[in-house]
Amino acid sequence: MSLISPACRDALQHWLEGLVALSGRSENTQAAYRSDVAEFLSFMTLHHSERQGLAALARITVSDMRAWMADQRSSGVGARSLARKLSAVKTFYRWLAEREGFEPTAVLSTRAPKFTQKLPRPVVEDAALALIETVELQSTSDWISARDAAVVTLLYGCGLRISEALSLTGADAPLPQSLRIVGKGNKERIVPVLPAAGAAVDRYATLCPHPLAKDKPLFRGVRGGALNPRAIQAVMAKARQQLGLPATATPHAMRHSFATHLLSAGGDLRAIQELLGHASLSTTQAYTAVDTTRLMEVYDRTHPKA
Repeated sequence: MSLISPACRDALQHWLEGLVALSGRSENTQAAYRSDVAEFLSFMTLHHSERQGLAALARITVSDMRAWMADQRSSGVGARSLARKLSAVKTFYRWLAEREGFEPTAVLSTRAPKFTQKLPRPVVEDAALALIETVELQSTSDWISARDAAVVTLLYGCGLRISEALSLTGADAPLPQSLRIVGKGNKERIVPVLPAAGAAVDRYATLCPHPLAKDKPLFRGVRGGALNPRAIQAVMAKARQQLGLPATATPHAMRHSFATHLLSAGGDLRAIQELLGHASLSTTQAYTAVDTTRLMEVYDRTHPKA
């Protein structure tokens, strides 16, 4: 941030605070936006050989934007990542232009690079169950084994994001028949809890050596602090290597698998959208990896006009 003028630094902070207040953006999203916009502002400082104040930012040209994008690509930034960075910069500029009263066309008219949307890769049902079983074998400590299995079971059995599973507190144990989950953008949803998920959490809670206070995280690290998601990512990596599964068999793939397997079994796409907490049905469609033939089978079996 040292390359950014104090006025721009203050504007960036005010914008981020507004994002959180108005739309409830998560800490991770806020950090990503801060990094992306700060990097853009630093580039403009170097590009023009002087710190860019608010007045200078209002004079950024199409040529300046092209130079930034070319610099990003030459630095190895992929098309998807660059599109995300540009989106953050545009969002900041819309806010700044309205606040300072200038025309942001040069920035807002910049086209994002094209990229192929990567579809998620769920694991097959047998592999999902094998992963949960194998995850439980990775530690010599019974309570850690139970903890890891409980988290992965929640990802697959309830379709939770890893951040959502790790946000559960001691007040959530034992798990009720349904959980109220606050997901991205503070969007709430109700998720049914399968008996297997409830049993896995019960076993962990019984074995955990740390007091599970109602206002503290349910899932704990070795020393008793909140469990770091990297611990689950690491244990999943070990399990998939032992099972010979690809690197795409990540914790998040278990959420993809939850959606795909539900749809494959004849689940309603709208209902799955609600279970996942997606704002758009198109996002849910991308989340499910069921082929067209299978979709038509579901349609023929369930649609009244089929």
